[in-house]
Amino acid sequence: MKRTRYTKFNGDLASSLGLEDLMEALSDFLLDSGFQDPMSQFQELDGDHNMENLREAIRQVLEDGSFLDMEAQEQYEAMSEEQREEMIDQLVERLEQGNFIQQEQGDPSETQSSSGPGEIQQPAPPQGEARFNVTDKSMDFLSYKSLRDLLGGMGRANMGRHDTRYEASGIESSGSSKPYEFGDTMNLDVNATLSSALQREGLGLPLNIEYSDLHIHQSEYQSSCATVVMLDCSHSMILYGEDRFTPAKRVAMALSHLIRTQFPGDSLHLVLFHDSAEEMPIQQVARVRVGPWYTNTREGLRVAQRILARSNKDMKQIVMITDGKPSALTLPDGRIYKNAFGLDPIVLSETLEEVARCKRASIVINTFMLAQDFALMQFVQKVSAMCRGKAYFTTPDKLGSYLLMDFMNRRMKTIH
Repeated sequence: MKRTRYTKFNGDLASSLGLEDLMEALSDFLLDSGFQDPMSQFQELDGDHNMENLREAIRQVLEDGSFLDMEAQEQYEAMSEEQREEMIDQLVERLEQGNFIQQEQGDPSETQSSSGPGEIQQPAPPQGEARFNVTDKSMDFLSYKSLRDLLGGMGRANMGRHDTRYEASGIESSGSSKPYEFGDTMNLDVNATLSSALQREGLGLPLNIEYSDLHIHQSEYQSSCATVVMLDCSHSMILYGEDRFTPAKRVAMALSHLIRTQFPGDSLHLVLFHDSAEEMPIQQVARVRVGPWYTNTREGLRVAQRILARSNKDMKQIVMITDGKPSALTLPDGRIYKNAFGLDPIVLSETLEEVARCKRASIVINTFMLAQDFALMQFVQKVSAMCRGKAYFTTPDKLGSYLLMDFMNRRMKTIH
């Protein structure tokens, strides 16, 4: 008789660690937005994705005391310095083999003379410095973790699950019925059908049921939705002693994973707005850092409208996450008008005019405001009133719950 004997795993410590657990422990380093948090264990690494910083981040995780269990921690502390360095090298190699990171060698001829969309200009890395990129697999994993942390268990949903005030034929009954029309799902309401026949012919046998007597159950008409997340990446998102940008990125990642897995009929797009505005693939949101400085809300709304105009979804919405007042405006000749002091009347009027265009296009604007300035609150409330949207005055730690729970509650209505 064949038997299987189980014995304790005696392999090296690096092979026994789970890569997903390690990625979760490194998430603050991988999602760094440029905020110098004095309480962060990765503060001195500046969010620079070079291989030396990655090794140092792994070293800090292993030495933290909360990642390894007691037995593994004792085993790690008993290692020599050379053994620890070898273990870190093995973990880096496992991350590469698991397609969580991709290593690239720095080109001495490359410089960072200009900053890309949503990034603060950074000095050029040392010549020949080895760097790494976080792969799409890692982004998907971190998105799932963000969603799990924000909402926990998820309910089931199918394509086009947003409730509206309309009804249609289907399998899920809402309690009401209607006369059958050609093309409707034959979800027969027996009671209403018999009642119609009895009212027409009276009580008697046999009961003659005609085409006009047929009634069917109605189900709630559920629609698909096109969503544009407008993410403020102006420099104020990491000023004033608080990181507001990293939580916003985590929420966008979680929303992306939620729509992809629970609402496959929906579409999600990302627009970054700062001095100007541009669309960015939602898969790249985790790699975005803050910058440039100002807040061009009108240009962000313009880009979002162009995206929604080419969408064929029944419902269209803009989810705007910001912490600052509109302070920039793109002029007709392409120049940027900027005023960081107060709600500039020119900027304000042009931004509200763009909001009015959204209203005429039946686009709902839901605003999540990470600031408590009274004048700014009045502006946000006016935007929400114009587009029949909602305004949430929240904090970075509560942003995810407000945004995702609002999306899951499916309280949006299609306006006709």
